[in-house]
Amino acid sequence: MADFKPYSESQEKFGTWLIRNIGKWQVAVYRATGGKVWNTFLGAPCAILTSIGHKSGTIRRTPLLFLEDGNNVVIAASKGGMSKPPVWMHNLRQHPNCEIQIGAKNRMVTAREASPEEEERLWPLLTAIYADFSQYRARTEGVRHIPLFVLEPRKTN
Repeated sequence: MADFKPYSESQEKFGTWLIRNIGKWQVAVYRATGGKVWNTFLGAPCAILTSIGHKSGTIRRTPLLFLEDGNNVVIAASKGGMSKPPVWMHNLRQHPNCEIQIGAKNRMVTAREASPEEEERLWPLLTAIYADFSQYRARTEGVRHIPLFVLEPRKTN
């Protein structure tokens, strides 16, 4: 694998702007078409995560690559390999009950961070669907750990 260095401050600023703005468009198109349009990114499947803002308490929607693992959905808090984690990670830590839209189907789920053993099993599966996850992990090595979140079907009472 090539030697990937952390992004510069200006690269991160631009990347954050790009992710935020393209993400808004993708969410709008994905939701308007029931997940029929803009449902992949470079060949990898995309879903829309709906979470509650950890500071604002408002609804936040984020397009994310995902892996289905049995009844669970797995997402990576990679933010493209940037030094700071995505805001949605803080949202899920504060408010783990969330929703994931895959295609036209919305699933009510509860998020939890994957254990180290789960990460060992799941990272190769994620990298198989989107090879750049390896680059993201290399860029953040020694800077931050990229956690995986497991979204489990919400238990109903």
